[in-house]
Amino acid sequence: MTPWSCDTFVTLPDATRDGITLLGKNSDRPVFDAQPLRFHPRRTSSPGARISLAYVEIPDVPESYAHLGSSPYWCWGHEVGLSEWGVAIGNEALFTRDLAANVAAVRRGEHVSEGVLGMELVRLGLERSRTAAEAVEVMTEVVERYGQWGSGVPGDPIIDGAYDNSYLIADAHEAWVLETSGRQWVAKRIDHGTWAVSNQPTIRRDWDAASADLVQHAVRNGWWPKDPASFDFARAYTDPQKPLQASHIRLSRARHLLREATKDGAGVTVPSAMRILRDHYEDTFLEGPYFSAALPDFLTLCMHSHPAGFTWGNTASSSVSVLPEAGEGLPHMWWTALTPCTGLYIPVFVDALTVPTPLTIAGSVGEPLARSGNRPRPEHVSQDSYAEDSYWWRMYRLLETIKGGELGWDFEERRAIAREVFDPLEARWVAELPDVEKRAMALRDRGEAAQAAHELATFTEECVRQAVEAVGTLLERFE
Repeated sequence: MTPWSCDTFVTLPDATRDGITLLGKNSDRPVFDAQPLRFHPRRTSSPGARISLAYVEIPDVPESYAHLGSSPYWCWGHEVGLSEWGVAIGNEALFTRDLAANVAAVRRGEHVSEGVLGMELVRLGLERSRTAAEAVEVMTEVVERYGQWGSGVPGDPIIDGAYDNSYLIADAHEAWVLETSGRQWVAKRIDHGTWAVSNQPTIRRDWDAASADLVQHAVRNGWWPKDPASFDFARAYTDPQKPLQASHIRLSRARHLLREATKDGAGVTVPSAMRILRDHYEDTFLEGPYFSAALPDFLTLCMHSHPAGFTWGNTASSSVSVLPEAGEGLPHMWWTALTPCTGLYIPVFVDALTVPTPLTIAGSVGEPLARSGNRPRPEHVSQDSYAEDSYWWRMYRLLETIKGGELGWDFEERRAIAREVFDPLEARWVAELPDVEKRAMALRDRGEAAQAAHELATFTEECVRQAVEAVGTLLERFE
C-alpha cells in the first residue's frame, strides 16, 4: 500500500505560550515496524572515512553531533530527531513526478541509480548542523549529489516502497520547510506563526531557496506547460496519479487545530501540541471516527490500522521537540511509542547523554540487527516481532489489548481507562520538568556537566519506571 501517512507541524516562539519553538511529529509506519528511541553521542572520524547507508556510501565528516533519534528498527536514519544544538527535524513521504518517472523507467526495464532515503537525510541534517538553515544546506547538498531512490518500507521492493520527502527543520529562532523531488528541491523560511506538512507539497510560488534548475527541469519534462514566471512547485511536481484526499484532510485538520490553539493570543503549549497529535477529528462535523478510533473512517492525525487495509498502519511514534533559546532552557523531546491516543509522552533530554534502555530496544528481529551492525537492504529485512523487554513492543501489546480484537470492540471504553492512568502522569511530569531543567542548568553553569547529565537522566529514568509500571497495571487489568 502507498505510505499515505505522517504529519509534522512547527510553532515558532510568537505562536507558543512560553515563547519557544515546538516541533510535533507523528510517524506512521507498518504495524510491525518497531521504532525505538536512541541517543547517538558525538563522534569523530578519520580522514577519508565513509558511511554505508542503505543503498549508497557517502563521505563521513570529521565530527558528528550528538542527537536523539526515533528510528525504524532496520534503518540507520530517523523519522524524527533532536540534536545537541537544538535542531529538530521530521520528514514526510511525497509522491512526485520524478518518483513516478523512476517507477515507469523501472517497469520499462531501465536502470535507475539508487540514492539516499529520507530518513537518512534527517539523521545527516542532525549530525552535521548547528542551525536549521545549516541543516538545509547539508541535506540539499546530499540530495543533489545522490538523489532519492530506495525502499523506505521493510520487505518492499524499491518500486513499491520508494518515496520522495518533505521536511520541517527547526531551531529556537526559525524553521525551514524543505520539499524534494528526486534531485530537485525547494525551501521556505518560516520566522513566525505555524506551519504544517503532510504527504503533499506545501510550497507553491513563494520560496527562499531552490535547486538551480528546479523550474527548467519541470518545463523540460512537460510538467509545467505555462509561463515559467508563474511557476507553482506543488502543482508542477505533484504526481497527478496520486490522489491527495488522504493527506489533504489531515493537513487541513492540523492547520485548523494550530489556528485554534493560537486564537486570541493563547499560544501553543506542550500539552496542546500533544492534543493535536492525538486527534481523530473529535468535536467536528465529522464526529470523529463514527464507530471507533480503532476503525477510522478517515486517515486521522493519530493513525490506527484498519482491518480492511484502509490505512497504512499505526502511528509508530509521536513526539514534541522543545527548542528554547540558549541559556533559557535545554532542548528536549516528549516521546511516546505507538498511537499517542493510547500512549504516554516521556521527557528525554539530549544533554542527559543517554536514553533509558527499555526505550532503545526493538524486537526479536530488530535487536539482532542492531547488535550485529549488519543492515541488509530494506527490501530484504524481515518483519520485527514481539520482545518482552522492548518498551515499544509492550506499548504495541497494550494498544492491541485496548482494542480488544481486530474490530476494536473494547477500544473506546479501555482507552478512557488508560487515559485516566496516563494523563495524571503526563501532567505531573510537565509540572516537574522546569525545576529539573533549572537544577541541571545551574550545575552546568558551575562546570558540573556530568552531574547535570545525571540529574536529567535520573528524571527520565524515573518517568520510564512509572510508565512501565502503569503499562503493566493496565495490561494486567485488561488481559
